[in-house]
Amino acid sequence: MGDLLDLLAVWMPRQRWYGTKGRDPRLTIVADWPLDDDVRLLLVRDEAVHPAIVYQVPVAVRAEGSVPPGSLIGASGEGQVWTDATTDAGFTDQLYSWVTAGGEVGAPGDGFIGFALAMSDGKTPAARATAKVLSGEQSNTSLIFRPDEGTAGVPVICKLFRQVNPGINPDVELQSALAAGGAAFVPAAIGEVRGSWMTPEGVPVSGSLAFAQEFFDGVEDAWRVALDAAAAGEDFAERAHALGTSVAGMHVALAAQFPTREPDDADRAAVVGAWDRRLAIALAEVPALAPYADRIRAVYAAAARAPWPSLQRVHGDLHLGQVLHTPSNGWVLLDFEGEPLRPIEERLLPDVAVRDVAGMLRSFDYVSGAVADDDGDAVRAWVIDAQQAFLAGYADTAGAVRTDDDPLLAAFELDKAVYEAIYETRNRPDWIGIPLAAIGRLAPLD
Repeated sequence: MGDLLDLLAVWMPRQRWYGTKGRDPRLTIVADWPLDDDVRLLLVRDEAVHPAIVYQVPVAVRAEGSVPPGSLIGASGEGQVWTDATTDAGFTDQLYSWVTAGGEVGAPGDGFIGFALAMSDGKTPAARATAKVLSGEQSNTSLIFRPDEGTAGVPVICKLFRQVNPGINPDVELQSALAAGGAAFVPAAIGEVRGSWMTPEGVPVSGSLAFAQEFFDGVEDAWRVALDAAAAGEDFAERAHALGTSVAGMHVALAAQFPTREPDDADRAAVVGAWDRRLAIALAEVPALAPYADRIRAVYAAAARAPWPSLQRVHGDLHLGQVLHTPSNGWVLLDFEGEPLRPIEERLLPDVAVRDVAGMLRSFDYVSGAVADDDGDAVRAWVIDAQQAFLAGYADTAGAVRTDDDPLLAAFELDKAVYEAIYETRNRPDWIGIPLAAIGRLAPLD
């Protein structure tokens, strides 16, 4: 497999899901599951960073010239090439069978894939389906399986986790639990793929490889719905209130299904420390933040002194792009994996639910920068109305009043805006005004 590793070392850094940009990969194969003579499912460890990252890379050998655009990895032999198997029916048909019917490959001593099925009543997938890779993914690869013509069953979306970690992925764990509890604000869970491999120390571990759920065809995410409404000057308060209700329902259900605990001094110190570290980076990279530094620190200090709610499992990366507007279920929340750049150990810990609330408020605020409108005051008023309606819907369901005067909410909003200032400075300088304006409102100068 040495030649393939050399090819992967060139190909992987060009993929959107590769997380170690700017460094030469140092790859070893930690698991190799042959699915047939020409298709293999690999787990590849990259030791160019510490801790090392394990990637899931399905590959296939095909005749040269028969490879879909963008799937070529490199030459395999005379007239043959290695390809990314996420676009190959030899792999995608097998993946669909795993998540809808189950199965096993390999033996525990050699690397083993085990399959857990999580079917929901009334959400039966088709016996046969055709796959299409979803464009726009970054940290993972998602495939849409639509029933073949004349075949009954719901469409399915299957997320193939590119970076894999020991333990169950929170996207699988949280969405499956919510769906099993009857929540209508998440898609029905269809099936899961787990795999086992060995650590460099020879310790066997297992983790999530893929997760399939009901796919809502022909619907738009909340970001697009909100943009269209704001551009048209449509009142969004009722829909924002319903979205707040869904988010609160998620938090209530997660608190009931997973352990909660009271925050201690170490928990507070960890959160405040993260805020301070992010602010230090922002002050070094965004000179316009300098006048606000003391006021930002004061907001953080007030939050540290304020009462904190119980810690619980949360979404962890909630924004309008993580929500679908569906005719059957209303608002549906997606992608419970958490922030991909945070270590998996952190994403599995109980957190402060208001983090999700702050993320949604910041997402609404971005509508004002994304909508081209000569009447900026009207768009700003639209954003404020939507945010307030969202908070009201959240409070009505969560049973806790969350207002603009809540010091913890203000601190999490401010931290998110500080992060956005870093991101926009690095990637979209024309958008820097959005987080800077928010920081000016959340930490106003005297």
